[in-house]
Amino acid sequence: MKVTLKDGSVKEYNEAKSVYDIALDISEGLARVACAGELNGEVVDLRTIVEEDCELNIITTRDEASLPIVRHTASHILAEAVKNLFPDAKITIGPAIDDGFYYDFDHEPFSREDLDALEAEMKKIIKKGNKITRFTLPREEAIKYMEEKGEPFKVELIKDLPEDAEISFYDQGGFVDLCAGPHLMSTKGVKAFKLISSSMAYWRGDSEKARLQRIYGTAFNNKEDLQADLARREDAKNRDHNKLGREMGLFTTVDVIGQGLPLFTPKGTKMIMKLQRWIEDLEDKEWGYVRTRTPLMAKADLYKISGHWDHYMDGMFILNKDDEDKETMALRPMTCPFQYYVYMNEQHSYRDLPYRMAETSTLFRNEDSGEMHGLTRVRQFTITEAHIILTPEQAEEELTRCTELCHYVMTTLGIDGDVTYRLSKWDPENTEKYLGDEEYWNSTQQYLRDVMDKNNIKYTEADGEAAFYGPKIDIQAKNVYGKEDTMVTIQLDCASAEKFGMYYIDENGEKKLPWIIHRTSMGCYERTLAWLIEHYAGKFPTWLCPEQVRVLPISEKYIDYANKVAAELKKNDVDVTVDNRAEKIGYKIREARLDKLPYMLVVGAQEEEEGTVSVRSRYEGNEGSKPLSDFIEQICKEIRTKEIRVELPEEEKHK
Repeated sequence: MKVTLKDGSVKEYNEAKSVYDIALDISEGLARVACAGELNGEVVDLRTIVEEDCELNIITTRDEASLPIVRHTASHILAEAVKNLFPDAKITIGPAIDDGFYYDFDHEPFSREDLDALEAEMKKIIKKGNKITRFTLPREEAIKYMEEKGEPFKVELIKDLPEDAEISFYDQGGFVDLCAGPHLMSTKGVKAFKLISSSMAYWRGDSEKARLQRIYGTAFNNKEDLQADLARREDAKNRDHNKLGREMGLFTTVDVIGQGLPLFTPKGTKMIMKLQRWIEDLEDKEWGYVRTRTPLMAKADLYKISGHWDHYMDGMFILNKDDEDKETMALRPMTCPFQYYVYMNEQHSYRDLPYRMAETSTLFRNEDSGEMHGLTRVRQFTITEAHIILTPEQAEEELTRCTELCHYVMTTLGIDGDVTYRLSKWDPENTEKYLGDEEYWNSTQQYLRDVMDKNNIKYTEADGEAAFYGPKIDIQAKNVYGKEDTMVTIQLDCASAEKFGMYYIDENGEKKLPWIIHRTSMGCYERTLAWLIEHYAGKFPTWLCPEQVRVLPISEKYIDYANKVAAELKKNDVDVTVDNRAEKIGYKIREARLDKLPYMLVVGAQEEEEGTVSVRSRYEGNEGSKPLSDFIEQICKEIRTKEIRVELPEEEKHK
């Protein structure tokens, strides 16, 4: 057989060989660092037997592709350590994930002390360096094998496999786990690892099934990469909006109010108000939208027409469903059918289109408790929602305008470099979830492809992520932990108009069904605020800050002048406070820095006499003394233009 290697060279063998043996034949050094093979494009175990002509790449510890194998092996070592220290624990699954691995156990919650003890036990297992071997069993024998080991979750997994399946196991010196692989050749191959945390998880992600304890960890091929990753995680923890946003006093939650229902403090509310006023003015004054205001709830009849009752009922809060004496109502999970009736309130011709309706919409979605997190996944949220009613001929231009508006918003916020684009398609294997047939979905999906291609937008595609009525352009962003969320969405809907009897009069006087674009310009205010907190680590651009300036009188003798300075700033719509406490000026400055304020104005005798302020900024440190009028002109321009000033490194700031 001929084995074509990555560099194009060819190895010929007269008999079948394992991937490891081929690596060894190439060189002993290669075999020592080999982790797996890429056989005809598929990652396989080093133990895999090659029997025919193929293309083969040896994955080594130098390759990024080795990390999933290292981490998967580490998860098995963790499972062995848990069984050693907690023999009553039942093992379930332990995959590698993007930034590490986890393993779920049926056991009591694990403390940090438990994780430390498990790390020590894992090091002992790794030090032994037991060889990891693979063996297979027929399905019935595999079931019996795991039953004898007292592992019911493994038995359930095996029973879900086909009756003729051959079940594979990995043995690492006595500890055996059900697994498809691939794995390293021995436990000694795990060079650097760390157990990060533990949390509750449900068996198979089903809240009706067993509550398990999930241990998260990560592993790398060397200690330097591990330390860099742990430093990144520490930075992520410090940036986590759920932690930092509370510390900064932007929002809070209260158990008796409910999960996923955040309370915004005056500071957090002011930030959202600034975003909302900006977006509403932008849409109405510059992008041609009219504004609507519609109810927060409606009768079930509305959602039955729209299709949400059949396709989205589980995600809705429904009122009076079992009360025959009252109308069944539901809080709105979207605004589209409400705005359709605004459009239909009067007759429209083709000359009126596109008709762009925007609304600052408060929506309600019945998220599962396990899905909610801080401000990124909540049960009540407010969104920059709009619906554009248009002719088919206008769709390409309007979709392009929607992408341009989103890009402008992201750029202004300074987060355009953090986003990726996705074409969210229907699931052709689960068509009952959607309106329309295959031809409808193929044509609308291709329409969005063409728009993005013409606008040179790079994107990925994902099945099963479309709305039930049409495909979407989703603008995605990752949080500090790498989890991806949809920030902005642009949806093409060619099906809903007929359901509602919506039409326009064309140039021939005939009734025609319009197309509809559902879109947001910034997305959900709550999620955007979370994103901004994490992106800027709380150090927001000046225009967004709830407190833009703090005036610091050197002593109580200068409080009157400090108040005069503040009054002038307020006249110019600058958010300013005065720190008139009887504290030393150094203490006041340190507190203002900790509060991540853009500007501090220190005032004393000289400033009062000259009508100046001593400016200290987060960006450059001590910026020196300036006439108050000059500072007002400077900061007002910065706010008006939404400038994002770059913060100098500490060693470069003026002292």
